[in-house]
Amino acid sequence: MTNLQPHIRCTNEDAAKYAILPGDPQRVDRVKCFLTDVKDIAFNREHKSASGYYKGVKVIVVSTGMGGASTGIAVEELRKIGVEAMIRIGSCGALDKNIKLGDLLIVNGAVRDEGTSKSYIEEIYPAIPDTELLINVINAAKEQKVPYHVGRARSHDSFYTDKEDEIDQYWSSKGILGSDMETAALFTIGGLRGIKTASILNNVVEYEGNLEEGINQYVDGKSAVEQGEKNEIIVALEAFVALDKEINGGIRNEEKK
Repeated sequence: MTNLQPHIRCTNEDAAKYAILPGDPQRVDRVKCFLTDVKDIAFNREHKSASGYYKGVKVIVVSTGMGGASTGIAVEELRKIGVEAMIRIGSCGALDKNIKLGDLLIVNGAVRDEGTSKSYIEEIYPAIPDTELLINVINAAKEQKVPYHVGRARSHDSFYTDKEDEIDQYWSSKGILGSDMETAALFTIGGLRGIKTASILNNVVEYEGNLEEGINQYVDGKSAVEQGEKNEIIVALEAFVALDKEINGGIRNEEKK
């Protein structure tokens, strides 16, 4: 195989310009439902992958697992096989009372309260998405008429420290809208490596709600969060279609074959 990557087990023959990055490997199968000409690629550790087409645009879907470290590995190895733009579709806990279950948080900046991004560069380096891709994501959310919020998130490394409530209250008071574990690493590495990145988070826990109950509800596929997941998939795919049109002047991947 050509350029086989050690963790995601993908090669440049598998790659597309655009990658969707769910955390959960099971979510790869749910993304596949929206694609045509689907090809399963690999499943190694937390990294499950498949490729397919959406409205003529080829995408690769690779799960990152939980946390910044495994996300960073996926981002680096996808870059090595030619991926140029990546959108995370994940879950978050809300830190704002206006964000309901199933609402999307489109992240325009992340607090780097995790270890992976700090291993790359000093904390003063900003964790922000690519502007062009962020605009495409926002426009897609508007066009799809899904409930969404644009704002900052906090990425962290654990759900189970002894000060979780205190930490959430602090960042909520600073205008942070939600929390996840992967966005800061994605944005930081993307910025350093010249990758276009964006992050769309499906809210699975309302602010001051029960964390374990909310996550269990998400796993069980309750209606609001299940719809939120479908919404983030469609928004990500539509954003890539828009980006592809801008890059190629309206000539889709399939038309160039």
